[in-house]
Order: sequence, then C-alpha cells, then structure tokens
Amino acid sequence: MPAMLSVVIPTLNAAAGLPACLEALAPGRQSGLIEEVVVSDGGSTDATRHIAEAAGASWLSGGPGRGGQLQRGAVAAGGEWLLFVHADTVLPPEWLFAVESFIAEAGNAGRAAAFRFALDDPAPAARRHEALVAWRCRRLGLPFGDQGLLLSRRLYGKAGGFRDLPLMEDVDLVRRIGRRRLDILPVAAVTSAERYRRGGYWCRPLRNLTCLGLYFLGLPPRLLVRLYG
Repeated sequence: MPAMLSVVIPTLNAAAGLPACLEALAPGRQSGLIEEVVVSDGGSTDATRHIAEAAGASWLSGGPGRGGQLQRGAVAAGGEWLLFVHADTVLPPEWLFAVESFIAEAGNAGRAAAFRFALDDPAPAARRHEALVAWRCRRLGLPFGDQGLLLSRRLYGKAGGFRDLPLMEDVDLVRRIGRRRLDILPVAAVTSAERYRRGGYWCRPLRNLTCLGLYFLGLPPRLLVRLYG
C-alpha cells in the first residue's frame, strides 16, 4: 500500500508517554503506510520535542488546547488519510492490519473509525470502566479521543474538522461525522490509566459523564474546563 497516512499527535509535556506511542507506530512507517507523524505541541517545557524529533516526527508548536493543536496538525499533515492519536495511548501490534484493511475497503473514504478502549491497569476497576466505554460507543456512537480517530482527509474536510475548543473537541467532531459513518476497529488502543488512578475509578468517570451531559445541554466547553480538571 502506498504511503498515504499522516498521524497527528497533540502533546503538552508528554515526555513520559510519547516514546511508547511513537514506538508503536514504527511498523506503519516501515511498511510504507505512514507517510508522516506530526507532533502538534501546545508549549511543552520537558523533553517532548527532543523525543519527537529523535523519532523522526515533524514538530509543530503553537498555543495550548487540544482542539487547536489537532486542527493545526491536520492542516500541516499531507496524507490522504489522517489518524489522530493521544500521546499517552499505545496501539497494539495488530493495529497496522486493522488500519490497512479499513483504508483498503471500498467506500470507507466516507467513513471514520476508532479503536476499542483499554487501560494499562490490571485492576478490576479498569475492566469495569472499559465496559462502560464500550457501552457508550455501542449505544451512543461516542468514542473519545483516547480511542484514536481514523478518517480520510475528504471526510475530515466535509465534517468541518477539529474546532479550536479547550474541551470536547473529540465529541464535537464525532457528532458531526455521525454514528452511522463511524466504525469501531476490532483492536484496542491502550491508554494510560494514570488519571483514573489519581482521580479515582468512580470519581473520574463520573466527572467525565457530568461534563459530557452539561456539554449536551449547551454549556460552552470553556466553562467545563475547570470542572473537568
């Protein structure tokens, strides 16, 4: 398959998780599927830039805010397909086959896909939260940004792309894409569970759901940031 995929990773002081994230993408670069990796930074003061450039990624710097960072990364990327991945998320070895198959299937240029959600924590509470996320995706068609997002540049443009929002930028775009045009790939993206261990496996998801509910009720994302934490 010719090189056609650009991977966009938003970062802010992401030195701890970025190496594993980039390493997981290496098979895609070796196979020729990944054309480029764009790291869109929001003002890191740690070793994030050094790590990104040492791995051969393109570096893009701007103001903080994941929506704006993703927006700038997509503009800078040159691939026919775009894959957005968070810096604390690691794709499993089988991601390459799943993405290649999705891109190769006729008609998928008008569809988007996300990975299943998984946490790097063996605790039963982590499995419970994974089940909750699976239910949300199945019933509401709402994968979050830590599940990645794969779509053609054509669909990205047609949907209006990421907006410069301080929060809910992922939900905003997924809702515009629409659940009927969204698939969940049969492999899991493994995300750091640090924020759940720190915030609590009951409190953190409850806070996320509260923010989501208030967003659906029309509260602007800029007012949700403090509650989200």
